[in-house]
Amino acid sequence: MSDETYGREDAAQDAEACAEALESLDRIALDELSFSDSAVDAQDEVHEGTEDEDSDAKDAPDEAKEDDSEANDQPESDTGEETVLLDSLPAEDSLTRELPGLGSAPAVDETIAMGDIPLPSVPSAREAEVRHRKMSPKRRNLMVAGVVAVALVAGGAGYAAWNGYRQEQAAITAANAHTMMSVQIGVHAAGLDCSAGSKIPVQVSGQDADGSSVSETLYVDEHGRGIKLLPGDYTLSIAASPIAADGTIYTVPTTKTQVTVKSDGQDLSAQATFKLKVPSADTVTDDQIDAAAKYAEEGGASSAAAAKVLQQAATARRDAAVNAVSAQKAQASRDADARHKATDLYQLDIPVEWYGKVATWQNGSTLCIYLGDDANTPLVTLVAVREGESFTPDEGDTVLGAANLGNGYTVYASGPVYPYVVPQTINGRTQNPVSTYPMDTAIELVELTTGNRYTYSQIKNVLVGKDGKADAATKLETDYLAQILLPSIKAQD
Repeated sequence: MSDETYGREDAAQDAEACAEALESLDRIALDELSFSDSAVDAQDEVHEGTEDEDSDAKDAPDEAKEDDSEANDQPESDTGEETVLLDSLPAEDSLTRELPGLGSAPAVDETIAMGDIPLPSVPSAREAEVRHRKMSPKRRNLMVAGVVAVALVAGGAGYAAWNGYRQEQAAITAANAHTMMSVQIGVHAAGLDCSAGSKIPVQVSGQDADGSSVSETLYVDEHGRGIKLLPGDYTLSIAASPIAADGTIYTVPTTKTQVTVKSDGQDLSAQATFKLKVPSADTVTDDQIDAAAKYAEEGGASSAAAAKVLQQAATARRDAAVNAVSAQKAQASRDADARHKATDLYQLDIPVEWYGKVATWQNGSTLCIYLGDDANTPLVTLVAVREGESFTPDEGDTVLGAANLGNGYTVYASGPVYPYVVPQTINGRTQNPVSTYPMDTAIELVELTTGNRYTYSQIKNVLVGKDGKADAATKLETDYLAQILLPSIKAQD
């Protein structure tokens, strides 16, 4: 038998006991009231009798005189009372009379009958006080006991209702504790479509509402849907990477999140959100691919065959990335070799921005870097000078910087200030232009000597303008060479 049935039987038994107590109290109260009323009536009669005797004693002389007078006028009777027969009364004074159309059937005179019925009246304050004094303590106690009994009955019924509600809620809670709840978590995985790739494996551990341990792997889609658990407290983490349709493998976050499952359809994304980033494909390892394929086969993919296809796609994508990186490194090495130049006293690397656009010639410790195939358009000329000796650049050139080799020599870099010379030459403001340049050449010279940091138009219209000052333009070139070319100049081993 359930707790709810026991609770209802207990409430019924309490109500029955209270009813019996009330019935007993009623009988006792009635007996007490009868006894009390009789005693009060007796006391009232004694009191009234005493008052009548006192009144009669006072009026005795007068009444004696009247009796003597009446005795002389009326005949004496044995009883002193006059007997009046009903038949001797007049017809109109009779309580019954013949009504028209009804023969001699008696009828009650309603006017006379109703006139004899006293109307109810509200007791006065004195009468109420007298009644209260007449009520014995025992009677009042019985009335209080009755009120308490009624309260007990009502309380028993209320307790039964409350207990029934509590048991009902307990039954609902117990039922929910054994019902699987669908919950949602937050996930972010760029480019993942689980309908074409595999789902995200989520490791779940903890205890359900019954205290049973839980440890299992569940799978969610790119929206974080797919987890069903009994109510309880759990720890969630990402077990492995899913595999996208193109073979993308994601970096698995190492975070773990505590959640409490309470209801169906619960959104846990505020407490549990996992971000899966896309690493460089060439850094993906075989272990990562194998782990992702294992979980895809166990439940993340539609079938084992589909998981195998995804594994192959991940491997192919990683291998292609590795090959591409290897090719880039090989080319960079070749480029570095091509950019690397050496003389008998020093060595250096051609700036990356210049590579493929310049050529060089050298004579002993002198190295010239010029534009394309035009040796007459040098960008910079490097000359090694022994310490203590002076250096003078060629006509039209400017010293753009110097690098001390630490072996008793200093390398000086000199050349035309193209960010200034080219705009001035085109504007016809230079008295001794180095040369005249086609517009394409002029633009390329400006961009190379500034490391593509400024365009020709910016230098011409803003930095140089029409004032013919070369300071701002010169600084652009010297700053670039000081940052990129000069640091690479080292003494020869």
